[in-house]
Amino acid sequence: MIPDGIEEEDKWLAEGIAGIQQNAFYLHRALDSNNLREALKFSAQLLSELRTSRLSPQKYYELYMRAFDELRKLEMFFKEEDRYGCSIAELYELVQHAGNILPRLYLLCTVGSVYIKSKDPPAKDVLKDLVEMCRGVQHPIRGLFLRSYLAQVSRDKLPDIVSEYEGDADTVMDAVEFVLQNFTEMNKLWVRMQLQGPVLVKEKRDKERNELRDLVGKNLHVLSQIEGVDLELYKDTVLPRVLEQVVNSKDELAQYYLMDCIIQVFPDEYHLQTLETLLGACPHLQPTVDIKTVLSRLMERLSNYAASSPEVLPEFLQVEAFPKLSGAIGKVIEAQVDMPIVGAITLYVSLLTFTLRVHPDRLDYVDQVLGACVKKLAGKAKLEDSKATKQVVALLSAPLEKYNDIVTALMLSNYPRVMDHLENETNKVMAMVIIQSTIKNNTCISTADKVEVLFELIKGLIKDLYGTSVDEIDEEDFKEEQNSVARLIHMLHNDDPEEMLKIICTVRKHIMTGGPKRLPFTVPPLVFSALKLVRRLQGQDGEIDGEEVPATPKKIFQLLNQTIEALSYVPSPELALRLYLQCAEAANDSDLEPAAYEFFTQAFMLYEEEVADSKAQVTAIHLIIGTLQRMNVFGVENRDTLTHKATGYSARLLKKPDQCRAVYACSHLFWVDDQDEIKDGERVLLCLKRSLRIANAAQQMANVARGSNGPVTLFVEILNKYLYFFEKGNPQITSDAINGLIELIKTEMQSDATTIDPPSDAFFASVLRYIQFQKQKGGPMGEKYSTISV
Repeated sequence: MIPDGIEEEDKWLAEGIAGIQQNAFYLHRALDSNNLREALKFSAQLLSELRTSRLSPQKYYELYMRAFDELRKLEMFFKEEDRYGCSIAELYELVQHAGNILPRLYLLCTVGSVYIKSKDPPAKDVLKDLVEMCRGVQHPIRGLFLRSYLAQVSRDKLPDIVSEYEGDADTVMDAVEFVLQNFTEMNKLWVRMQLQGPVLVKEKRDKERNELRDLVGKNLHVLSQIEGVDLELYKDTVLPRVLEQVVNSKDELAQYYLMDCIIQVFPDEYHLQTLETLLGACPHLQPTVDIKTVLSRLMERLSNYAASSPEVLPEFLQVEAFPKLSGAIGKVIEAQVDMPIVGAITLYVSLLTFTLRVHPDRLDYVDQVLGACVKKLAGKAKLEDSKATKQVVALLSAPLEKYNDIVTALMLSNYPRVMDHLENETNKVMAMVIIQSTIKNNTCISTADKVEVLFELIKGLIKDLYGTSVDEIDEEDFKEEQNSVARLIHMLHNDDPEEMLKIICTVRKHIMTGGPKRLPFTVPPLVFSALKLVRRLQGQDGEIDGEEVPATPKKIFQLLNQTIEALSYVPSPELALRLYLQCAEAANDSDLEPAAYEFFTQAFMLYEEEVADSKAQVTAIHLIIGTLQRMNVFGVENRDTLTHKATGYSARLLKKPDQCRAVYACSHLFWVDDQDEIKDGERVLLCLKRSLRIANAAQQMANVARGSNGPVTLFVEILNKYLYFFEKGNPQITSDAINGLIELIKTEMQSDATTIDPPSDAFFASVLRYIQFQKQKGGPMGEKYSTISV
């Protein structure tokens, strides 16, 4: 059906164009022969083609433009009075005798424009006559195009203050009155279109009305271009009259379009000074009008105006722009009870953007906007509408982007309350935005109160929110989130130790609720942050002049002990063990032997009870040995206890090679360079001999298992240890022992049962080259090495 309708319309358009072209031919001939009567006759017949009611606005426009081109030529003819032998005043009367009203009015407008140009009658009289006469055409499409033609031909002939047509202050009002009257009549015609035809074709009618809306809007553009329309005239006459038409039309399409037109065509300064009047019309619009877009555009224009020059900012304060906009938005949301939540939040986003641009220093205004949003969301479930959620994220992101400082956002009391309305996934996204903003701007959070607010904001990353489980989270995303939280913890700092301890306690309170999957990510940064504080406090042990000092290493170590203990229940024993050893080192530096001993005890307990994997055990025992070797705080008894445990666990590792390496590593526990009291050569030798026995046993086991001995790597490694302690002056390590070990390695390598292993051979060759180098170097060390034969 529709294609047939389009074909019919094309046929009617073609007929109309043919009629215009035919009459235009005779019109041109009449104009060439200066025959006025014939010219009027054929122009009237040509314009009669515009009387059709069959065409859509788009097709009618094509026909209108054909006629318009011919009217331009006719106007040029009318300007030359000597060609047709009568005055323009007589011609103005003559054209009014045309048979049909539509051709008559088109001709009258054409002659009228020439009549005004002659400056014979007052322009205001002719314009008033024309605008009144055009009421004779009440068909919406024909009437709109006729009045559009009138606006077109009279545009440059309005009695404005800079116009040649009686331009002074008194006649500006006549120009305004003419444009307003034409606008009023066109708006009525445009609105009346919605009542034509059956309800079923409403969509088609709305489409046609949209095609015609610019004809109506042009009047407002003309008004804005009249030089005489100053702020006072706009405020007292133009805006009230236009708004009266907008409100009285009671038509959704007209109200939305015309409000948008007002905002777009008139100057920003006028909008600012008439804000109350403009906003006062908003609650009176139809409930279905997209007022959020209208207000958003108004606030955007005002924001840009404020950004254009600092000098205009006092005007915003003077007219109380924010309170007026805030109040108007509140009234609109209250009046439009069916407004979707996304519409309300969009308005608040626009208001917040306006506030941040115009009043960036007024945090109370920013918080007020967030508070209004909280009020709107109150009593509703978590937001699930994706569009509304997106707007809330935009609302929360705006202060971060403006201030580049999360500390400022933390001062907004309603900020976390808005976040609470986000569903869990979006809450986490917003939390990531906050953390990334903090990291990007290198913001230092320096008080416990601010940390409390911050961690309340990012709680979606720190613990499982109601209705979610860690098991449902993507592993990669989860790691990225937790690493971000860890980075954030490192950015918390205060030079005052007492406040820093409060910050650490606040963070601990929050992260300890994170559950077993999160603690391995969040506990280490907290521990290292606390250890950094410990090193700043070295030398304090808890009391000064009888007064208790809140932040002391002793207290912090107690806190850390409890914190790391939680990791062992996760379970994450290897990580907990590493952290215990880090704390032990810090306690050593703070000269707190009891604390250091306690941390080692905890580390050994974890090793015994929780570290079951053989590879993990090897790593752990080497960490313990390495840490213990660096300790200088222990007395003889405590150190003996710990070294005894370390050597015992080393000898009980699952694999012989691992046992061997751990035992010879223990030799360092009995010989520490910078500690004279820890130089026990006999026990060093004991460890090395024990490691040799284990290496022998490993060789024999390899022979039993594979029918051949394993590589001699272990023996070469032990040889290296012998050489190390030999150089350090251990009297128990003699050149005879080293020579015996070298011979043993050579014998093993030459044995038929030994597996050929090039890396081991290269390793041994390298050691021999080192011995040779030391011998050739001379001096005390060369003399020492001289007794070793290679």
